[in-house]
Amino acid sequence: MKILIIAAGSHGDVLPFIALGRELQRRGHAPHLYAAAVFETVAREAGLRFTAVGTAEFYDALLRHPDLNRPLRSLGVMARAMEQTGETAWPILDAAVIPGETLVVGSTLAFVIRSLAERHGVPCVTVHLAPAALRSENTLPGPANGITLPPWLKRLFWRLVDALVVAPTLGAVLNRHRRAIGLAPVRRPMGAWLNQSDRVIGLFPDWFAPRQPDWPANLALTGFPLYDGLPGTDLPSDLADFLAAGPAPVAFTSGTATARALDFFATSVAACRLSGHRAILLTRHADQVPASLPPGVIRADYAPFSRLLPRCAAFVHHGGIGTTSQALAAGVPQLIRPMAHDQFDNAARAVALGVAARLSLRDYRPAAVAAALTRLDTDATLRRRCAEVAAGVGTGTAVAEACDHILALAAQP
Repeated sequence: MKILIIAAGSHGDVLPFIALGRELQRRGHAPHLYAAAVFETVAREAGLRFTAVGTAEFYDALLRHPDLNRPLRSLGVMARAMEQTGETAWPILDAAVIPGETLVVGSTLAFVIRSLAERHGVPCVTVHLAPAALRSENTLPGPANGITLPPWLKRLFWRLVDALVVAPTLGAVLNRHRRAIGLAPVRRPMGAWLNQSDRVIGLFPDWFAPRQPDWPANLALTGFPLYDGLPGTDLPSDLADFLAAGPAPVAFTSGTATARALDFFATSVAACRLSGHRAILLTRHADQVPASLPPGVIRADYAPFSRLLPRCAAFVHHGGIGTTSQALAAGVPQLIRPMAHDQFDNAARAVALGVAARLSLRDYRPAAVAAALTRLDTDATLRRRCAEVAAGVGTGTAVAEACDHILALAAQP
């Protein structure tokens, strides 16, 4: 089977699709990954066919956009990025389809898979990495998560979000694309239409996000993919030496979907001075960290979380689903500073599990961070709960289970 995999987003969003591609290839199929050019090396190292649908320069400019991690403004940024990428991607993907021999798999915002399915009659699979992508009228999004409102008011809220926020941004871009290729416009792209695929997969477990009554009937929840690189990938030698040279440090990351985190890392360094912790600052962008780092603080471009986090005293991060799931699997206490997207929802779920604390952007100040780290160090109940949750995460069979669902669809007439 020829399987086209379209992955939108940053490293944390694309790595699970590389994992799916590797497993599908191992089973004798022909997956082909389409993503931004910056992922070509890691995809080819995994043995996958790869086609770039966005330049490295465009990707870097997107990460540095000041509105990318602002809850409302980010949709406009993503919409413009989708439009530019789609102009390049559509003719490539359209030409790659062989009806009767092709299946398409895409991430939440890979709207193009439904265009391919409608145009060519090929089966398609939507894969959601985070539960926040599965809208439910039982809950509210982002910072409003947890607010109690009557059901009718929640439904009204979602309709206002669609009309005032989604329609002028993502909706406008999607419908320009659909009109250009002769397809009917979509009224609510983030509503039911988003999951009008032959199969919908959620790459998270039901104990993290219990199934909601209004989620798609054809949804399969498989667990966390927990893929952070090829098997055998080890820690960089300088980072391994740093870990061995002193007590367990605190690891800090603002996620791979931003290149504007200087304030975050400067505040984190100041907090470690106050709390007495050693620190690892994880970012590929050297200009995000202070020019001079004190003793006991190191910057690393990248480290596989499955090997790093079990050796850390705590993990401070943005609440991305890949980052959160790796921290759950490692059993490390978490301090989460959500900014946008699914991060508020993931943070709320981690706090509810009893394994994390949360600070808002406004409250992320050296004294507050230092106090939170001290609490994570001394809270025996939280640390015990971290170990309990880690034991329940499992051994990483989610990718194989997701591929079972994909190939079951491919086997149907």
